[in-house]
Amino acid sequence: MNDPALPPAIPDDPAITRALARFAPEVLADPGLRAKLARVALASDFAIAVLARQPELLARLAAGDGADPLPPPRLEADSRADWPALLRRHRAAGSARLAWRDVLGLDDVDATLAGSTALAEQCLQVALAALEHDFAARHGVVRDRDGNPQRLVVFGLGKLGGGELNFSSDIDLVYAYANDGESDGPRPLAAEAYFARLGQQLAKLLDEVTADGFCHRVDLRLRPFGNAGRVALSFAAMEQYFQREGRDWERYAWQKARPVAGDIAAGESFLETLRPFVYRRYLDFGALDGLRAMKAALAAEVARKDLADDIKRGPGGIREIEFLAQALQLIHGGRDATLRSRSLMRALHALCEANHLSVETRDMLVAAYRHLRRLENRLQMLRDAQTHALPEDPSDRARVATALGHADWPALRTQLDGVRVQVADEFAALLAPRRRKPDAGGLAAYWQALPDGGDAAALADAGYADPAAADTALRDFVRTPGVRDLSDGARARLDRVVPVLVQAAGSAIDSQLVLRRLLALLHNILRRASYLALLDEQPAALSRLVNSVVRSAFLAERVATLPLLLDELLDARVAGPLPERDAFAPQCAQALAHDDTETALMVLNETRQALSFRIALATLDGRQHARDSARQLAWLADAVLGVVLQLALREMRRAHGDIAGARFGIVGYGSLGGEELGFGSDLDLVFLYDAPPVDGGGDLQSDGARALDAPRWFARLAQKIVSLLGTVTAAGRLYDIDVRLRPDGGKGLLVSTLSSYDDYQHHRAWTWEHQALVRARFVAGDAALGDAWRAIRDDTLGRPRGGAALREDVDAMRRRMRAELDRSDAAGFDLKQGEGGLVDLEFLLQYLVLRDAAQSPLLLVPRDTPGLVDACIAAGALDEDIAAALHEAHGVLLAAGLDCTLDRRRRWVVENDAVAAARAAVRAGVRSAGLVFDERRATPREETSEMRRLRDAR
Repeated sequence: MNDPALPPAIPDDPAITRALARFAPEVLADPGLRAKLARVALASDFAIAVLARQPELLARLAAGDGADPLPPPRLEADSRADWPALLRRHRAAGSARLAWRDVLGLDDVDATLAGSTALAEQCLQVALAALEHDFAARHGVVRDRDGNPQRLVVFGLGKLGGGELNFSSDIDLVYAYANDGESDGPRPLAAEAYFARLGQQLAKLLDEVTADGFCHRVDLRLRPFGNAGRVALSFAAMEQYFQREGRDWERYAWQKARPVAGDIAAGESFLETLRPFVYRRYLDFGALDGLRAMKAALAAEVARKDLADDIKRGPGGIREIEFLAQALQLIHGGRDATLRSRSLMRALHALCEANHLSVETRDMLVAAYRHLRRLENRLQMLRDAQTHALPEDPSDRARVATALGHADWPALRTQLDGVRVQVADEFAALLAPRRRKPDAGGLAAYWQALPDGGDAAALADAGYADPAAADTALRDFVRTPGVRDLSDGARARLDRVVPVLVQAAGSAIDSQLVLRRLLALLHNILRRASYLALLDEQPAALSRLVNSVVRSAFLAERVATLPLLLDELLDARVAGPLPERDAFAPQCAQALAHDDTETALMVLNETRQALSFRIALATLDGRQHARDSARQLAWLADAVLGVVLQLALREMRRAHGDIAGARFGIVGYGSLGGEELGFGSDLDLVFLYDAPPVDGGGDLQSDGARALDAPRWFARLAQKIVSLLGTVTAAGRLYDIDVRLRPDGGKGLLVSTLSSYDDYQHHRAWTWEHQALVRARFVAGDAALGDAWRAIRDDTLGRPRGGAALREDVDAMRRRMRAELDRSDAAGFDLKQGEGGLVDLEFLLQYLVLRDAAQSPLLLVPRDTPGLVDACIAAGALDEDIAAALHEAHGVLLAAGLDCTLDRRRRWVVENDAVAAARAAVRAGVRSAGLVFDERRATPREETSEMRRLRDAR
């Protein structure tokens, strides 16, 4: 007979009746409370037993449904015997509260997992604090050699570390401490013994089963060397272990590690030290091998123990979702810090934001994970058992299904099976055998027969014009120590990759050249198995590599020199939009986090190389116009200069102190100033400073122990900047620098005061130096100094000038430059220096600015060619039709020039229709301004030394 007090969804179950019978009649007199107890009784025998034993807890839940966590127990020093019972009662009460809120629909599964985690951390921290107090009384406090107190660090791994602990889970702990030392009490202990005993007692206090049950099951097997290892290790010993012994599965384990008790700050610091072990600096597709091994072991365990109905370890279970997310984190997290979340849910969202998971896949995995974790919690809530297996008992099945809102067990199972199939399919796709690569024909057999066997006819069949030369190159490559010494796994990867590369090179116009580029790259990555793994696991990366190497000597050289750039071939950001101007500086500024200048330079150069590589790929693929690429390269140089300036200032201040009130800045000339930088371009720089006057004369002094006066301080600062930009690191050098455009050229000081620069521009500068000033731009340094420099520039360029004299100066200089620098001939055209080329266009625009800026100040604003053309239209200096043709011509010539530099060719092309039209447009623009660049006349005003300065600078 149905009890009318029960909601219709609650079945008339004898188990519920028995459960309710444990409570006093006055408790059940409240129909609302009785109904809640009935729902809880259906889902959890454990919670009912706790509520029956702790009536004060039931009263608390009845009053407020347990909205607030329970206060922690007080473990008094003089009642140690009571500690186990207090902890166990608290954990039981806290877990019953979580079950109450989950079953009644007051908390979602995320809140329940977070609540279980917080409860475990609270018990750990309370227990450890009590034990530390006890140990200090008996053994004192551990102190390192400098007398600093040391505390135990308790790392939580697994779901405890991730903040997603299930209802009745064990907790994976690892104990460590910062430094060796000895305790200072009456019975001193060495640090290792002290913390090992402390950790063992902590585990016992939580884990030991008493009359009150247990608090939390503790698993210490994830520590270095497992059960055979020491219970607690110093940070130094831990770091040494991971450097020498760390295995792939430990990277997965420590990915979620989090200090949960003890010295939290020291623990976080150690994890930062450990980060390079967990997250490699490059795209790490080698992590998939470790995951395959773990999956194979898991599959064997599932088969051996018949765990098909295990929703954690079985197919499509919780662990497959965890492994999938963690594998993608390990692959990409070394390059993208946003992916380094300990929480699986946050990781899935971050992976989607970074385009490593589609929105549909993310949503499916999130929903599946919540579904499985909710079911897992309910299985464990039933009797507080650490189980993940679906129940076999029909009564338990009915209770679980009904409590979760299903009509019956088959309905639950149908939904569950659908979820698990989706998860299993996604996980299988991640670990699927490598997609079939292009058929390499007989090249695979040829390659594997080398160096002693193999028929070079296979190379002829693949398209090599000189198969004998290619055969020799490949045999020499196989005989190198790098190939001979490969592990079996790495050699297997190489055997899959090389035939595909050899075949692709054979289809290139210059197959021998492309093969040579590819072999140089392979030689440099043989020591990094992860790069071979990337090419082996990701056919898209292999295809993009071949395409890039075939089409660009620049990219081929960059990748061979810095294999880290291989990551860019598969980075999800590569196909997306490139950074906006403001995004370059923050990416480069990450190098400043490194206190060591050499490390900072290497990190900065890797960032520069990666960003310029992405710009080059976008240019090569036609995803953006050459104008955009040239502009982005200049923005990148600006960002790099800003960081290098900070590094140089940091070193100068450490060595010599600072100069209060002084200002420093860097002006970029030429293509940097004009935001039309090319691949591999050098930077034309001028350094300026300004220091306030000193009463009584003389120069300001720096405030360091090794003080310098302002002229020497800023001269050394400029020298340091030049040195840092040219320093060769493992990632190469940043930029080649040209400082010959400074006042008085090579005869002048490396750094000028702002006042001397002003005086030079107004009284001694040549016309061509004012032309160069048209494109000059303040690129780094003190903003107020930049404003002052811009005022000098505007005043200099805005002075009225005699038209005839100016035209004669510009004509003469251009004709002379062309005579000395133009490399055009009957076979082809010099894009930069040839008639109708880029420099002709620059001279035309510079002439118009110098001629008309006094009447049209808007000409002083832009530095880039398109902006200057538009300003000339607005000022009436150019006809709109001519200006439109110049815009088109500039785009054609710039794109052709970038194509040349991308393939490491001089900017010289066989003239086609587009180039011919561009030249004609430039010539027409020059003629419209009354300039004559193609006649040879005497040029008495220019001295040879000044001509040489401009020629060399350009």
